Amino acid sequence: MQKKLTLFFLLAASVTYAQKRPLDHNVYDTWESVGPKQLSNNGQWAGFSILQQEGDASLYFSNLLNNSKKVIPRGSALKFSTDSKFAAFLIKPQFKETRLAKIKKKKPEEMPKDSLGLINLSNLAITKVPRVKSFSFPENGAALVAYQLEKPLDTAKKVKTDTEQKKDAVDFFAEDEKADKGAKEGSELIFKNLATGTERSFKFVTEYAFSKNGKQLAIACSGSKKDKTAPVGVFLLNTEKGSLKTLVSKKGNYKGFIFDEDSEHLVFLGENSPEKKEIKDYNIYYNSLTLDTAQVLVENVFPGMPAKWAISGDGKLTFSKDGDKLFFGIAPVKKEKDTTLVDFEHAKLDIWGYKDDYLQPMQLKNADRESKRSYLTYIDIFNSDPKIVPLTDIKLPEASIINEGTSRYVLASTDYGNRIPSQWTGGTARTYYLVDTKTGSRKKIVENLDGRAIASPAGNYVLYFDKKTSNWYNYNTTTEKTVQLNTGLNIKFADEENDVPDEPEAYGLAGWTEDDKSVLIYDRYDIWSFSPDGKSPAKNVTNGFGRQNRITFRYQATDTAARFITKKEDVWLNAFNNNTKENGFYRSNLGETKNPQLVVMAPFKYSILVKAKDAERYIYDKGNYTLSPNVYVSTDLKTETKLSNTNPQQQNYNWGTAELVKWTTPKGFKSEGILYKPENFDPNKKYPMIVYFYEKLSDGLYSYNAPAPTPSRLNIPFFVSNGYLVFAPDISYQTGHPGQSAMEYINSGVETLKKNNWVDGSKIGIQGQSWGGYQVAYLITQTNMYAAAWAGAPVANMTSAYGGIRWESGMNRQFQYEKTQSRIGATLWEKPELYIENSPLFSLPKVNTPVVIMANDADGAVPWYQGIEMFTGLKRLGKPAWLLNYNNEAHNLMLRQNRKDIQIREQQFFDYYLKGAKAPVWMTSGVPATEKGKTWGFELTDEKP
Repeated sequence: MQKKLTLFFLLAASVTYAQKRPLDHNVYDTWESVGPKQLSNNGQWAGFSILQQEGDASLYFSNLLNNSKKVIPRGSALKFSTDSKFAAFLIKPQFKETRLAKIKKKKPEEMPKDSLGLINLSNLAITKVPRVKSFSFPENGAALVAYQLEKPLDTAKKVKTDTEQKKDAVDFFAEDEKADKGAKEGSELIFKNLATGTERSFKFVTEYAFSKNGKQLAIACSGSKKDKTAPVGVFLLNTEKGSLKTLVSKKGNYKGFIFDEDSEHLVFLGENSPEKKEIKDYNIYYNSLTLDTAQVLVENVFPGMPAKWAISGDGKLTFSKDGDKLFFGIAPVKKEKDTTLVDFEHAKLDIWGYKDDYLQPMQLKNADRESKRSYLTYIDIFNSDPKIVPLTDIKLPEASIINEGTSRYVLASTDYGNRIPSQWTGGTARTYYLVDTKTGSRKKIVENLDGRAIASPAGNYVLYFDKKTSNWYNYNTTTEKTVQLNTGLNIKFADEENDVPDEPEAYGLAGWTEDDKSVLIYDRYDIWSFSPDGKSPAKNVTNGFGRQNRITFRYQATDTAARFITKKEDVWLNAFNNNTKENGFYRSNLGETKNPQLVVMAPFKYSILVKAKDAERYIYDKGNYTLSPNVYVSTDLKTETKLSNTNPQQQNYNWGTAELVKWTTPKGFKSEGILYKPENFDPNKKYPMIVYFYEKLSDGLYSYNAPAPTPSRLNIPFFVSNGYLVFAPDISYQTGHPGQSAMEYINSGVETLKKNNWVDGSKIGIQGQSWGGYQVAYLITQTNMYAAAWAGAPVANMTSAYGGIRWESGMNRQFQYEKTQSRIGATLWEKPELYIENSPLFSLPKVNTPVVIMANDADGAVPWYQGIEMFTGLKRLGKPAWLLNYNNEAHNLMLRQNRKDIQIREQQFFDYYLKGAKAPVWMTSGVPATEKGKTWGFELTDEKP
């Protein structure tokens, strides 16, 4: 009887699997993912978004006390009021409405706009306001909201011809460009007290900001050329009394409103330059509760201002925590454009000089950012003899304030003098200084540091890691002495598995305990507490439990405003089991030396924990390869409440499983990988297999992979659902021999799996993108074990790629080969034989594997001519090869229509070579240039490629 029942259930399961259909290319758009999530301050309400890949999102409210719920179609950008009684959010236009407007080529102001939603959480009543540009709650205080409307549409316009519409579009963008240079005309702002329902409107507002306590609302008004009575200048609304104070009554551009911590002082930038003047002259304005109008605090002619420098309109204003000091930006005065020059009479060229700090492409890439760069400057607001103190300059450009601006010093750094080597090192050594805010004098801390230095929260120390020595050091800002922290320890605090020809990176730090009494630093597994003066021995506050059990512990901050890690109570630790790849959380007091206490460890991938500000309640999401991520709330992570149910349609499709595979390579190295199998896997059948790789992927064993048109990588769930095995092996590298390293790990992993009868060893494909694409190209020159290959953005010729440019950053590619991912570890002229050994181009005659190459003409990482070199070589040799160039596309496809296109082609390609399906026209006959944009060649044919 038992055997019969077992047989019955097996048959039933077989029928169930058979009823499930494979994924197709139509499932992508509505497939869901978890978006932003948060809790109200009191922990009573949860709010979260469920997104679609291409479609309308939904915003969900859940009352965690009485389980009442509310769904807002197309809701986004949720914010709860401080008192947890209200919430505000945007309501996006319908996706189909926006799509139709794009098809009709609507002008920007005619496109569908967001609406504002306001919800009363006591009765779930919703108020909707159409055409809202932005909204804001104060950080603290009463339930107040300010929201700005879009400019009203001119409904009186006549219907225009296509020619007129095109001219209007040109005029619109031209006017918009002019507006950027002059004063923009604002739109209506509504201020509303959500508790009382009272509201007030302000016309032609360009910028607004609440004070931290919500008692003040600063407003800038542009005025209007059509309405001479329109408000002009800057106003301050007392939100309690309703009184309105005029701070500035002159027309101009006012922005960057910043209140101090106590909401008693306000500063902002403003300029009243003529509208046609290209370079604006900014002042810094100041107001307090006791002043009726704003005063000019700093202007361009001011004590301490360097000659030919001025206040930067692009700089950020920052009060110190105590409100006594103000930090702002200055910059060299820019040259006005010479409008008398005739454009077509002058040469246009770039001049590359060998003494330039940066190559011209990098300079051009960063030109806009550099033109807006400002240099940190300081003023003591209440000094009776005020002057400004520049803290940085062109040769010392970077600085950060210390102890929320209350420290006498700022931490400044520069790579000046070390920039040229960045083209072959990939980074630059920096020299760090403490700069005195009172005098501007500089005190050097560490010179030419290959690493990073940061000030402690209370400003007593500057901590830094030196990559060259793999040591942590601490500089005492009072005694001016430096100590090494990790002395006498045989534990490494830098990457133990580093396999690039560069010094290993640090594992990082958790943070500092209260008043800088100790600093918590990570090794590979555990957390260490160091005395900042180095006088007390280091303590492993996780008690070595991580290393003993191969569990990696990392501090999980749940109070984003906290500056210190508490030693008074247990904190959350994120935990990753390196053996099982499971994830979870532990609790531990980092002020003690003891084993962390397990809370949860499971075969899931967890998001970060988001805590309610005033309650012990957390919201997070979790999922794994088979379970779509969902939103949960919990008070202790031991018991939890599920709030969402994403992708219920997944149960209708043949999905898959993910399992960890381990093997030993021919040279005796231990390796791991993930094997994905179809849900209806039958060990008595033979399956084709696709191998996908990029560095190390096995730590993602429990990651969810949504079926999506990917920008470059293999669409794993799609192929698994359609009857493929997918294997993702980890790879470690030997300097100078990246190609052979890939062979060592990938091929041995495949050979291990081929020992199983259910792997069809004659039907194995490989796919990789970028660095993975290079390895695909290399592998097919070394072995015939693969029946089909797909190489996205591969480097085929390291000798020609070495000196090229990464156009997305403007950097030279030399660093990549000498120091980072390409792992050659030497210059081309030092070890030319290694560049040739690792370049597939020189071994193309050995290729017998059909291959598709994706090489896009706007690739900013790998020069697309690398794909061309590979394709033209294979074409000349008569090898089956295809090249896909997605026009004006990046290294990884950005446009969704291109992502969808490549999914179809990739399936057709592998189905032909690994499943014996019919070939598509694009593979057999191609798509002639004369048919471009008319046909895509997806039709299947009986012809052979």
